Order: sequence, then C-alpha cells, then structure tokens
Amino acid sequence: MKMTPTPRDPKSPPIRINLMSDTQTRPTSAMREAMMRAKVGDEQIGDDPTTNELCDRVASLLGKQAAVFMPSGTMCNIAATLVRCRHGDEILAHPSAHVLTREGGAHAALGGFQITPLAGEDGIFAPETLRAAIVRPNRYSAPQRVVTVEQTANIGGGTVWRKSDLDEIVDIARDNKLFTHMDGARLMNAVVASGVSAKDFSNGWDSVWIDFSKGLGAPVGAVIAGSAEFIDEVWRWKQRLGGAMRQSGINAAACIYALDHHVDRLKDDHTNARALARGLAQIPGIAVNQPQTNLVFFDPANSGVDTKRLISELDSRGILVGALDHRIRACTHLDVTTAMVDEMIAAVRQIVAQA
Repeated sequence: MKMTPTPRDPKSPPIRINLMSDTQTRPTSAMREAMMRAKVGDEQIGDDPTTNELCDRVASLLGKQAAVFMPSGTMCNIAATLVRCRHGDEILAHPSAHVLTREGGAHAALGGFQITPLAGEDGIFAPETLRAAIVRPNRYSAPQRVVTVEQTANIGGGTVWRKSDLDEIVDIARDNKLFTHMDGARLMNAVVASGVSAKDFSNGWDSVWIDFSKGLGAPVGAVIAGSAEFIDEVWRWKQRLGGAMRQSGINAAACIYALDHHVDRLKDDHTNARALARGLAQIPGIAVNQPQTNLVFFDPANSGVDTKRLISELDSRGILVGALDHRIRACTHLDVTTAMVDEMIAAVRQIVAQA
C-alpha cells in the first residue's frame, strides 16, 4: 500500500490539472490577504493572538478543553502517541492507516511502539474486530495503549466512519483502558458528506486533530485538541520535535480563513469527485470506486493501458495524479474545476482509445 510521489522530469510540461492530492491546493488571494493582516506575537510564550484564536476555535469545534497548533498532521499523530505510550507499547490501527503507512516508521523510531493492524474493508475496521484484538494484560504481550482511526480513510477511498461505529469503538476502548485517537486529516470532509458535526464525531475521543493544508486550502498546519493536561504534554513534544514556532499567526490566519470560507465548499469537491468517477466508469476497462468524499480510485488494468503508462501519458498532458499499487488516485479540491474534471475524463478516454 505505497503511494510515493515520483519527482517529475524537469522537461515535463507545466502542471495544468493537479489531481495528485488535496495537499496541492494553493492559498487563494483572499487567504493571502488575511495572512498579511494577521496580528502576531511569540507563539512559544502564548503571545500570538491569531494562533490563540485558532486554537480556541478548534477546541470548541471539536468539543475539547484545549488545542495546539502544529506544523503538520503527522506531527500531531506522533506527538499524541509519544504522550500516551511507552517503549514496547502497542497501537491498534487499520493496515492502511496513515500512522502505519505514511509516517516513515516514526512511531517505532521515536517511541519504540509497535502498531498492530486491524483488518477491514475500505480502510475501516469493525468494532467487533477491535474487540477480538483485545488481549488480556500478560507478561508475554505488548501492553495495548492506543486505538486510532483515520477520518476519512484515505487509502480506503476517502470513506467516512459511521458515528455509531466510532461510539462503539470508544466504549470498547474505555472498557479496556485504551486511549482513543482520531486522525482527522479530512474530518471536515466527513462532516460535510455525512451531516454529522465535528463535535459529534469527536465525542468521547481522547484526542482529535484536523488538517488545514488539505481540502481546507491553507499552506501549512494542523490543530490537535484534547484535555488541557494532554495538550500540555503535546506542547512538550512539539518543543522536542522542533515544531514550536514564533510568529505563527501568519499561518494561523490562513487556517481561520479556511474555517470561515472553505468548509461548506467541500461539497463542491465531493460533487466533482462523483462526476469524475461517473465519467471514468463509462470508459471501457476502467474500474472505479464510488467516492463518498473527494478521493477517486480507479484501476485501468482491463483497459489495455497499465497504471504506469496511463500516469505517464496524463503527465505529458499536464495532468498529475497519484499511484497506489495498481490503482490510480485522483483527488478533487478547491483548485480543481468542473472543466478540469471533464478534461481529465476526456484525456483518459483518448489514451485508452489510442491503446
């Protein structure tokens, strides 16, 4: 389950349609204006008013006592597990979860933790699977400490965890003295797609974070929330990991702008993803998932064009997508228009027809 970006040939044409990831978004002109006007101070001594405002808003949004601004979502995950676990402890997660597949083995390298996979379809494990994986404490097994979910499930196809399942996972974890951690990188996509509020999704979870550099369109940053005591310890790890900043209000202003202007519009990305999936499904030999949010995975294996060639042909047309084993991932976001979706479909159709 590897999705590793490949450096482009310097001679490649300019990228016109970037579907590789929603991390490819560029700050809008209005967001840049908000960043320029931001009131700033020293974040490390609590003197940056814009960063403080952002953290207060996210804590309220997620129904938690406190929050802290982090450079990345990966650092949120790493800091959370470093707070909760000791060397030799076990984390429970889906096999495709970001903590297991996309963080460079940081949890083993920095904390000495093992991550045990819980299988399930579309990036989501069932509460019953968690219950079956619980091991009674004994001297032969690693102490189980944290259960984590990824909302939405990226490699699973941008699927949305049901609130009922999340609630049941919390109950199982509490009964077995496990901490719960939600990787909410695309939590706001789940909110818009399901109609369930961020606070309701987060209810009962010990720690939750949201990413601002994906569909929300900010250039950098994530905010993790939890109890005041937990956030104090996260701050310590933020300092240790080199994540503490100074005048971070410039970046926090972009995140505040995103909360005010870029959440409701996520539905446009979901609409474009469904349109892209419908168009690709009409091309002979292309197998496509039905997206719940903004991620479209498709397999060209039966089209006469293999994945590598199709990606290369699209790149030659200035269209960038991502690869995951034999599948291709196309991600819609605020820089992708309906016209771009139509052009992407037409390009794939032409490439397959020529083959």
